Amino acid sequence: MPATEKTVRRSLLVASAVLLSTALTAPAALAAPRPSPSPSAAPPAKMSTVGGERLGRPGTQVNLAAGVPVLPKELSARSWIVADAESGDVLAAHNAHWRLAPASTLKMLFADTLLPKWPRTTTYRVRPSDMAGVGPNSSMVGIKENETYTVHDLWLGVFLRSGNDAVHVLSAMNGGVEKTVEEMNEHAEELQALDTHAVSPDGYDAPGQVSSAYDLTLIARSGLQKKDFREYSSTVRAQFPGETKRKKGKRVRGSFEIQNTNRLLSGDHDVPVYQGIAGVKNGNTTNAGSTFTGVAERDGKVLLVTVMNPQEKESNGVYKETARLLDWGFAAAGKVEPVGELVPPRSVAQATAAPGPSASPGEAGGTVAGTKPVASAHTGGGADGMGVALGITGGVLVLLAGGAFLVNRRWPLPDLVRRRSRP
Repeated sequence: MPATEKTVRRSLLVASAVLLSTALTAPAALAAPRPSPSPSAAPPAKMSTVGGERLGRPGTQVNLAAGVPVLPKELSARSWIVADAESGDVLAAHNAHWRLAPASTLKMLFADTLLPKWPRTTTYRVRPSDMAGVGPNSSMVGIKENETYTVHDLWLGVFLRSGNDAVHVLSAMNGGVEKTVEEMNEHAEELQALDTHAVSPDGYDAPGQVSSAYDLTLIARSGLQKKDFREYSSTVRAQFPGETKRKKGKRVRGSFEIQNTNRLLSGDHDVPVYQGIAGVKNGNTTNAGSTFTGVAERDGKVLLVTVMNPQEKESNGVYKETARLLDWGFAAAGKVEPVGELVPPRSVAQATAAPGPSASPGEAGGTVAGTKPVASAHTGGGADGMGVALGITGGVLVLLAGGAFLVNRRWPLPDLVRRRSRP
């Protein structure tokens, strides 16, 4: 390529980056629709059509044809979705856009919004006021007032124990709950997760707080672009700092083990570890029932499944229904015609729709930090010895101006964490 043409192309890329950064900070032309104060008892006749017209219909949406396996019979969730994490194809869905209480799966939005804000080595001393808003009977990791924690510790508490105490401490670091919730809602709109309205940062039941299986899947897909998000959501167990005590005249601070409450990742008496599982987040509250979003890889195929509020009250039902849908998705992938798609963030959609040259690897920033494979065991210093591999699942992310992503239309997951069974 002649030098003059290279110069022109680089100038165009710089201009594109500036425009894209401006688009991120400008108010959205169309505000996200405001949810009703409480979810309906039955799915509305018409719901959002983000991602495709069929996703706005109530009931099960799937294109069954010759060679396509039938859906599992043992499904009772009010809403669910099965999607290809790389292509964004929605393979099947049931009431995908039904606005329901999300429980702690909303912590995925909290994490995707706040994770980039501080290095993991940042330390913070907890004040009594930081946890004043934690709801009664909340899930807690065991944070103590006047103790100092690293940001890494706090995120382990969020992802592994779904600790509302850790969420409130991180919110305090971010300027408070109100500011944090506002940023979460802004980020949801950027992701085109328009069914979502956050009221509390931790997913604790609150009037008007809703999301959908479609939105939670979008949010998980966005979070999985981040290396730290992938690491924390795939960590099985870790050591967490305890309370400082005096022993023999000395101040001593020990630690205790915490384990991930995602039963497809850690297993339970009636739920085996799901082969290929790599996260992401579970939840349970009175209003929401059980909710879960999981990502798994098998034979090079990466699937995302979200299940909301199974009606059958079987033990660990949300995980069992997720496993059934994952099994179906892996069997159906490449055979079933999609019923919709996971849309990219608003800024990405605007960038890919705009005319002009596109960035290629090695230009305008090249690959994103964190796309190099890193060998590690994501046990957070724990003792289970579960090996974790990082694999590249195709494509290159290009980073431009203030965190705006220009990616290819398949929007791949780089360096996806893949669980491997114990040797």
